[in-house]
Amino acid sequence: MKILAIDTSSAICSVALLENDKLIDKNEINDGKTHSENLMPLLDELLKRNSCDIKNIDMLACCTGPGSFTGIRIGVATIKPIAEILNIKIASVTSLETLAKNVEKIEDSESIVSLIDARNNQVYCGIFDNNYNKKEEYFADDINVIINDIKKYEKIICVGNGALLHKELLNKELNYVKFVENNNQTAENVGKIGYKKFLEDNLYTADTLVPIYLRKSQAERMKNK
Repeated sequence: MKILAIDTSSAICSVALLENDKLIDKNEINDGKTHSENLMPLLDELLKRNSCDIKNIDMLACCTGPGSFTGIRIGVATIKPIAEILNIKIASVTSLETLAKNVEKIEDSESIVSLIDARNNQVYCGIFDNNYNKKEEYFADDINVIINDIKKYEKIICVGNGALLHKELLNKELNYVKFVENNNQTAENVGKIGYKKFLEDNLYTADTLVPIYLRKSQAERMKNK
């Protein structure tokens, strides 16, 4: 099964081609341009480099958030028409799941905590077991509230730019916490988690795929004030 995966939820614009959960090739760029400028050229280059016709793609995988509001919209708006034209399913993968996948070695007693900076001391949080299944619903809150919530887990591995930003506080407040070196969100992991969702029969159509935000956009928050 050939899977085409994209991730535009962070500063990195990333696309990947996989055979089941094995990476074939990928394209990534973080040059300061908007993802709307980079995404389609990256996709075209990836497919041409691997002599892969878009019609030979069996499934799509898209990071649907949380993260950059604009980036998420670009990714979802790009993947939906491709799925509709090709009449294929889409795996909706969260950015918190892709970060958890960066943790390669984990003991049964440990929990993966994905933390993404949402600014103003706020973070998006996802908590996973060693099979990358979430232990509770995703949430967004002040880092101090997050820390109080994750204290119930005895051994924690933190990943993500939110973990890096609040590393000193996490080390101070938690009894047992480890950090990983790779904190990037990538389409490769979107594809790998997407294949897992295919095996679980947890896929979407172009009509049913929706973004995951957890928080209102800055513009909406300012309007409410």
